Amino acid sequence: MQKHYDGVAEIYDSRYGGDVGNRYHGHIRDHVMNCLPKGGALLDLGCGTGLFMQHYLTAGGGTAVGLDLSPEMVKAARHQNHLDDVVAGTADRLPFRDASFDAVSSILAFSYVPDPEAMLSEAYRVLRPGGRIAICTLGHNVFTSILPAIYRLGEKAHWGRIGVGSFGEHYYSEEQMRELLMAAGFTDLKVHRCSFAHVNMKKPIFDVVRKAEPFVEKKLSYLAFNVCASGKKE
Repeated sequence: MQKHYDGVAEIYDSRYGGDVGNRYHGHIRDHVMNCLPKGGALLDLGCGTGLFMQHYLTAGGGTAVGLDLSPEMVKAARHQNHLDDVVAGTADRLPFRDASFDAVSSILAFSYVPDPEAMLSEAYRVLRPGGRIAICTLGHNVFTSILPAIYRLGEKAHWGRIGVGSFGEHYYSEEQMRELLMAAGFTDLKVHRCSFAHVNMKKPIFDVVRKAEPFVEKKLSYLAFNVCASGKKE
């Protein structure tokens, strides 16, 4: 996975640029932002090129630190998006002191973490009392259940697409996310489904699906692609 994201770091922002990419990422970003305190010290795990960090700083002020598995993603965050506080590392052993942050975020990276319990334990450790964590991760449903097979085929066919590869990712249910957060010590848990219009859709299809997205998230949430989960450190 590190090799894959090292190879796509230079073009990663283009995935979430333009009309479709920006609206897709913005929708997920807003769900996560709504779960976090504004104007505090943020740690973004699996930060990529720092797109969420930029939004947090712009929308809420405060400070932001990012961590990513890919050294090339870290370079892109520093040089393309001018973010200085970004480091390479893994989320199961965070290089930060206890009680260093008011907020911890992770957008579309949690599914690739091999030891989610260790990541959440570390996130709990570095949060200050009263701080919150918010995670948007790949959710399990009838659509996503076939994605691993498609991605394995894509890897063998050498599709040059971001995120296409056999990474052993896990697709979570709402209950699984709730149980993981609770086991790590978090309280005031909030878990919901989000995102039905996907970045991989062509614009005409994306526009149609986007109109149905609010209804799906509210009434047919099991069809939404992602799970957004948050909790508080007492």
